[in-house]
Amino acid sequence: MTEQLFRRANRHMAVIVVLAASALPAGAQTAFPTGTIRFVAPFSASTPPDIISRIIVKELSEGENWRAIVENRPGGVTTIAANDVLTQPADGHTLLALSVPSVAAPSLVPNINYRLETDFEPVIKASISYNVLVVNPSVPANSVTELVALLKSQPDKLTFSSGGFGTPAHLIGEQFKLQTGTRAQHVPYAQFPQAIGDLLNGTNTFMFITMLPVIDLIKTGKLRALAVTGPKRVAVLPDVPTIVEAGFPALVVEDWTGFAVKHGASKEAVARLNGAINKALQKPAVREAFGRIGADPAGGSSEEFAQLVKSQVAHWSNVVTAAGIKLQP
Repeated sequence: MTEQLFRRANRHMAVIVVLAASALPAGAQTAFPTGTIRFVAPFSASTPPDIISRIIVKELSEGENWRAIVENRPGGVTTIAANDVLTQPADGHTLLALSVPSVAAPSLVPNINYRLETDFEPVIKASISYNVLVVNPSVPANSVTELVALLKSQPDKLTFSSGGFGTPAHLIGEQFKLQTGTRAQHVPYAQFPQAIGDLLNGTNTFMFITMLPVIDLIKTGKLRALAVTGPKRVAVLPDVPTIVEAGFPALVVEDWTGFAVKHGASKEAVARLNGAINKALQKPAVREAFGRIGADPAGGSSEEFAQLVKSQVAHWSNVVTAAGIKLQP
């Protein structure tokens, strides 16, 4: 009798163990990550999304002991990188670096084969930065107001440059024209150095550009900075007024970088990535590295970033439509 009770108790215990194991979240059985994490940057090396990605990867490798790498997939107004991520398993191990061109792409690229809001799962907004409006010193404009007046006096005669179609420099330039009622010709270049070179030699009139490549040019007087596109002055260019101070508060434009994974990744994977990157953003070394390129750490929840992506898709769609921007062959 005692032996029968013992066997029955063992069977009951086995059932309890099986039920308890099945009740555990899937992630508790196989911890994330299980392999190398790829950060896919839609632009070439030394661009802000690439630099931000590499700073984060370095911290994840050292702080979390994760295997992480950055791969550059430039071209197609960020669609090449996006499609690369969409061909990978939806397991959270491949992240797409998102920025302003990413949310503008659905409006810029005809017959785009994905929806950013539904085919990707936003993970986190990593950085915030702003562009600076610069002109060649020979341009007779020492303020944004004077530049607007100059452009209005010569509609379609003057030019603004960018590092390519659909880049922040292009999009912000188009928004500037809409907000100020001015007309200027857009001149896209394959790379930033070419665009900056033709600004330096006076071929083009003005440019909205990320700060890193032009900080020294501004400080040495080779370019004149009229304003930064943020609501407050930036540490790397403390003497340059904000676009708000210049009298154009509607032209505050945030340039940001964030990360997303393919839709279908587990909640655990998204939560682990969000938590690890949030943790990295608090590290002094990361904050210092961001500061050197004129960026600030962002962070926050994946839900907050999802709302930003949704609102930015709508905002840049309005700008693209109002400006009549067409993808150039």
